[in-house]
Amino acid sequence: MSTTGYDVDVAIIGYGPSGVAAANALGTLGVTARAFERDRDIYPRARAVTISDWTMRLLQSVGLAERAKVDMDPTVALRWQTYDGSQLMYLPFPPGEMGHATSYAIYQPYLEQTLREGADRFGDKIQVSYGVEVIDVEQDDSGVTVTSKDLDTGEVSVTRARYALACDGGSSRTREQLGIPLVGDTLDVRWVVIDAKVKRWWPNRHILTFWSDKQRPVVDIALARDNHRWEIPLNPGETDADFDTHDKLWPLLEAMGVSRDDVEIYQHAFYSHHIRAAQRWQEGRVFLVGDAGHLMPPWAGAGMQSGIRDAFNLAWKLAAVVSGKLPATILGTYELERRPNVEFYTGVAIQLGRIIKQELSEEELAAVTAEPDPDAEPELPPLLWPPTYPAGWFTGEVAPDSAVGKIIPQPRAANVHGEIALLDDFLGHNFVLIGANVDPASLLSPGERAGWDRIGARYVALRPVDAGSEASTDLIDIDGSLLDWMHRHDARVIAVRPDKFVAAADSSGIAAPTI
Repeated sequence: MSTTGYDVDVAIIGYGPSGVAAANALGTLGVTARAFERDRDIYPRARAVTISDWTMRLLQSVGLAERAKVDMDPTVALRWQTYDGSQLMYLPFPPGEMGHATSYAIYQPYLEQTLREGADRFGDKIQVSYGVEVIDVEQDDSGVTVTSKDLDTGEVSVTRARYALACDGGSSRTREQLGIPLVGDTLDVRWVVIDAKVKRWWPNRHILTFWSDKQRPVVDIALARDNHRWEIPLNPGETDADFDTHDKLWPLLEAMGVSRDDVEIYQHAFYSHHIRAAQRWQEGRVFLVGDAGHLMPPWAGAGMQSGIRDAFNLAWKLAAVVSGKLPATILGTYELERRPNVEFYTGVAIQLGRIIKQELSEEELAAVTAEPDPDAEPELPPLLWPPTYPAGWFTGEVAPDSAVGKIIPQPRAANVHGEIALLDDFLGHNFVLIGANVDPASLLSPGERAGWDRIGARYVALRPVDAGSEASTDLIDIDGSLLDWMHRHDARVIAVRPDKFVAAADSSGIAAPTI
C-alpha cells in the first residue's frame, strides 16, 4: 500500500466494455486504476453490433479511433421491410458533424481487444487482474476497500482505492451488495441470435434491415469483418430446444432469402430483453456503470454504448477530483447527466421495437412512413439526434436554443503553423474557452477569468478559414461548422468541458459552474 493510504485512485470491478473503456479514459487522464475480471479471455460472442459518431469521438479522445475503425464498416442506412418485399421506411445515414461517420457496424470482440491493448499502454498505472473474483466491497469516508480472490489459487488480496466503479454487468454482485434495487421488467419473448460468416454477397446485404412482422420480426445486420447477424423472436409455444441445431435455424434464414450458399452459421444463442434500471447509480464512493446500472432492449444499438459513455463521463470528473481541480460534489452530476440520456435511448429502442413488431396503430404507421415535405428542413430521427444533457455541471439554463448542455461539432481544424487535424486533437483533455473569431479571455470579467484559471482552462480564438491568425493559440475552423453552430446558438464564447459538452456560454453566463 502506498504512503498515501491508497494502492490506486480507482478500482474497476469488471473488465467488459464499460470497464475497459473506463481504464482507457482514466489512464489517458493520468488517473491510476486496478481492474478485476473473472474471465481471462474476451467473451467470444458479439453482443453489441454498432457504435455512433459520439462513441467514436470518445475513442478518438483516447487515441484509439483509427485503430478501431480497421475492424468496422460505416453504416449506410436503415430500412424496415416486410417478408413480401414491401419497404415501410428507409433511413439513409447523413454525414454527421462529429468528425466521423454517423454510425459503424462493429464486431464486439475485436473492439474489446483494441480497448484492452489500449489500456496496456499505461503500464503499471492501469493494472488488470484476470481470473479473480471480487468478494467484498467496503467503503468509508476516505476510500473503498476491495477484497478479491484468485480463482485458481484461492489467494485473497485487498486493494485500497479512492473510488470504485461497478462495471460487472446486469447481474452485478456489487450492486446487490450495495443493496440497490434493479427496477423494471424482463420481456416475456425469447430471442435467438444467429451469427454467421459471409460466403458471398446478397442484394443490399450492407443495409441494416428490420424485417417488420407481427409474428416473426427480425433484426438483420451486417457486422464488420465478414460477419452477419440475425436476431429472431421465438413464437408462443416455441422453446430453445426447437432451434438447438444449425439445421433447425436454416428455415428462419431462408424465409429472408438467405441460403447455405450465402453464409455459414458458426454460433447461436438465446436471450431475453430487459428494460431495467438501478434505483440509484451511486452509493458513496461506488458508482454503477453500464449494465450494472441499466439494461435496455437492443433496437437502438445503445446498450454497450451507454456503458462506454457512462465510463467517460465519470472519468474526467474523477480526474478533476483526484487532481484537486474540482470538489467531489461534481461526482453527483454523473447520474444527473447520464440517467436522462439512457432513458432517452431506452425510449427510442422501445419505439423502434414497436415498428419492427408492427405494433403501431394505422395513424402512427402513417406518420412514420409519410413522405417528408420537400420544402421543409429535413428532420433527423431521434436515434440520430446530437446528445444533450438536460442538467448537470453547467452554468445557465439548458434550452433548445442554448449551447449549454450540448456537445459541440468537430470540424477539421488547423493551428497557426498550418497543421490540420480534427478539432478535438488540438483541444486535448482540458477545459477550453473558445471564442468565435475573438479572444475569449477578452470577454471575461476578472472574477470569471479567475474561476476558469483555477481549473486550468485554456483560451482559444477560433478563426474562420478566410481570416488570419492573431495569436499562437488560435485555431482555424476549416469546415466552418463550429463557428456556424456557435452563431446559431447566439454564442460568442463557449466553455467546453473535457468531454466536449458546453458548460457555459456568454449568452447565458460564462462563469465556471459552481456544483
